[in-house]
Amino acid sequence: MLPIGSIVNIRDGTNKLMILNRGPVVEIEGKKMMFDYSGCHYPLGLADEEVLYFNEENIDEVIHEGFSDSDEERFQKLYNEWKQDNLHFYPKGKVNGRIK
Repeated sequence: MLPIGSIVNIRDGTNKLMILNRGPVVEIEGKKMMFDYSGCHYPLGLADEEVLYFNEENIDEVIHEGFSDSDEERFQKLYNEWKQDNLHFYPKGKVNGRIK
């Protein structure tokens, strides 16, 4: 799992994305789904509330890894435990089509 602030290229994507969030739960067609990440276009940032959702398997290249310290390590441990306990409530979302 990459830290917030990491910059990535997405498979078949046209822009770099900056990771804003890990494990967002989004309602799609009346069902709550979980993605690995949410992001925004880099270097523009969050514009017009356009948040993009994607998963580890959609990442083609890590350009820059965000800041990490002991708080990040603790977060990842707790998040992984939470994810294991909650996957049956929130199935993993699928990216349909290109992430622009």
